[in-house]
Amino acid sequence: MFLPLKYSHIQMLKQSFKLVILTCTFVLTSYPATPLASELSVTSHTSSKNLVANDSNNLPLHLKISLSDRQVTLYRGKAQIKSYPIAVGRQGWETPTGNFQVLNMLRKPTWINPFTEKAIPGGHAENPLGNYWIGFWTDGNNWVGFHGTPNPDSVGKAVSHGCIRMYNQDIQELFHQVDLGTPVTVEP
Repeated sequence: MFLPLKYSHIQMLKQSFKLVILTCTFVLTSYPATPLASELSVTSHTSSKNLVANDSNNLPLHLKISLSDRQVTLYRGKAQIKSYPIAVGRQGWETPTGNFQVLNMLRKPTWINPFTEKAIPGGHAENPLGNYWIGFWTDGNNWVGFHGTPNPDSVGKAVSHGCIRMYNQDIQELFHQVDLGTPVTVEP
């Protein structure tokens, strides 16, 4: 059975609807907003192996290479995080100096012999790059970057084709600290 609504009933329904809207608005604005996942700040409880103890520090990372000291240093802002010993380019294959940035990062990089153009796949025992590559300079044909070495005795010397050789455990650690675009300064 259908009951006709009177004007007063319609007015009461409108008032009730307004009250429901007002109550919902009050409840929604009374509680703190739940942040989106992208807005959350995560504090890392890191082991002593990790270099950066607090991920909430938003200062940028950068690398400074001292060719004469045979050392690369990782900085967060102006604070020195860690230094690593390196090998640099030998005479005739000097490591370029200047301001650069990380252009590419590879795991198990393929090495191409600059004389024979023979490619040695990543992970192969004869590959002189090790398991990690952080490229920061190119002339469009040749590349210079950080990489590991199967010859740890070369670290600390001017023996490479311009690249920055590092101990394998050091390049692995550095690889996980930097990103594409990280500034790299190379000083004589």
